[in-house]
Amino acid sequence: MARASSPSSAFPIRHASENTPSRSAQSSVTMLNAPPAMPPSHPSQLDSEIADDEARMERYGGDDVREPPQLSPSKELQQIDTSPSFAASPVTWDGPRDPANPQNWSKLRRWVLTSLCAAMTVNVTFASSAPSSATSRIIEQFGISEEVSYLVTSVFLVGYVFGPFVFGPGSEMFGRKPVMAIGMSLYTLFILGQIFAPNIQTLLVTRFFSGFFAVAPLTIVGGLLADIWDAKGRGPATSVFAASVFLGPVLGPLVGGFIADSNLKWNWIFWVMFIFAGVSTLAMIILLPETYAPVLLLQKAKRMRKEAATPEIAKTIYAEHERQDFSFGPLMHRTLYRPFQMLLLEPILVLVTIYLSIVYGVLYALFEAFPVIFIERHGFTLSQNGLIFIGVGIGSTLGALTNFYFSLQYSKHIDHWKGFPPAEYRLYGAMVGAPALVIGAFWLGWTGEYASVHWAVPAVATVVLGFAISLIFMSFLSYLVDTYLMYSASAFAANTTIRSLVAAAFPLFTVQMYTKLGINWASTLVGLIGLVMAPSPFLFYKYGALIRQRSKFAPCIDLKMAKELEEEKMQKVKRNKMNEEQV
Repeated sequence: MARASSPSSAFPIRHASENTPSRSAQSSVTMLNAPPAMPPSHPSQLDSEIADDEARMERYGGDDVREPPQLSPSKELQQIDTSPSFAASPVTWDGPRDPANPQNWSKLRRWVLTSLCAAMTVNVTFASSAPSSATSRIIEQFGISEEVSYLVTSVFLVGYVFGPFVFGPGSEMFGRKPVMAIGMSLYTLFILGQIFAPNIQTLLVTRFFSGFFAVAPLTIVGGLLADIWDAKGRGPATSVFAASVFLGPVLGPLVGGFIADSNLKWNWIFWVMFIFAGVSTLAMIILLPETYAPVLLLQKAKRMRKEAATPEIAKTIYAEHERQDFSFGPLMHRTLYRPFQMLLLEPILVLVTIYLSIVYGVLYALFEAFPVIFIERHGFTLSQNGLIFIGVGIGSTLGALTNFYFSLQYSKHIDHWKGFPPAEYRLYGAMVGAPALVIGAFWLGWTGEYASVHWAVPAVATVVLGFAISLIFMSFLSYLVDTYLMYSASAFAANTTIRSLVAAAFPLFTVQMYTKLGINWASTLVGLIGLVMAPSPFLFYKYGALIRQRSKFAPCIDLKMAKELEEEKMQKVKRNKMNEEQV
């Protein structure tokens, strides 16, 4: 996940002690450039902790029901049913190669499901931006001001803010598929309300509810990918998902522009949205199986109880999912309180959220800025203006391919770190994207301002912007996942809420900003903000380990490994010195 499920959250975790010696802190910084050798083959306390955390991640994914040790050192949220009818061990998979385990499904099947998830993501993000091309037609139809017309995009994004508060916990209680089916179906039906809206009030209300339900795939798909892919396969799958998040908003103005520029009625944009949504929903209902391990094991336990030889044996069979506390209090604690608690306590989450909110806002600001640049300055039609978004799409695709390359490099460290490479290894993409965003903003502004400059020059700048935005997003979202792991769902919830609110606000003032300041100075303002934030990935790469060490929520297993290896090295040096003295 009110949380957006994390795109790669199924890593085991453990918390570093708050009082870790400063010597370890120093090694945690230097370790980024020199991964240590594997620890000794004999089992250690750290190995036991890793195994324990892997088991908990299988149960809870990125949303552990427990509080971090530093916040609740002597008490754990009560999750266990003490009824004597329960046995000591829950139903589990039939060995590591159980075909019922989604991570053991064939690679072809998993890629089909990944592609289906990407298609749903493209669909719901397409709906967020498609009406932006019909602004003039909507103004004419309902007799409203330009400022009110911008709300057609903004209220949809406001729906994105509130939807995860329902779909995040819902997918944990009932499973991925039923919650996704309900969300997609209602999102599709509310598009009908937009088609037949008799006034602007009806249009805006149905847009809000459509956005509220449309966020279901964005909330759930990340967790679904974590259900079916292991750590090595999750990187490429996440790149496909992240690329689809940007492809949808790009396709919206492209398709909408051609419809708005044709003889068709303005509401044909919504008819296209409805048809696309209906096909995606039907395909999802038919092709998508349940993937959430706790729910699958619950179904297995119910089957075993039915097949049990006696009622007494049936009473001893249970699934871990039945022991979780889904009562109102604990559920609201994880859903509402914890995300914003993390936002107050975690400097990494705060800074990443600010940066991603600005970048996400810039993406949606482009929908209003491009008409000022290409229609007013260069005399484009609505359909020609929509074609400009192809540049953003090309850039986003290049960004996804670049992130895919970095994911392959990240995978090389997994074995060295027993599945726990430092989270800072995820920042290479942002190190490339952050400077590119600044370059793209200045390029677009100072070439788009002047009609004497050929339109292709600012159009190429959109490729750079798309490349930068997608890389920054993929890199930092992956960084949040690997930083907070067992609490990544709450981190995503806070991040999604804030950046959706910011993105909803940007279209409301973009036209005024580009009109009054001028295209050059408005883009310069965006570029300067990007310039201020550009050092972020480099600073996190250097100091992120030190910050994580002081976090109350961040899992720091890599720091513990570094500390253990350092202690072993010091003991070895000490033994060698003693042997030399004896000789």
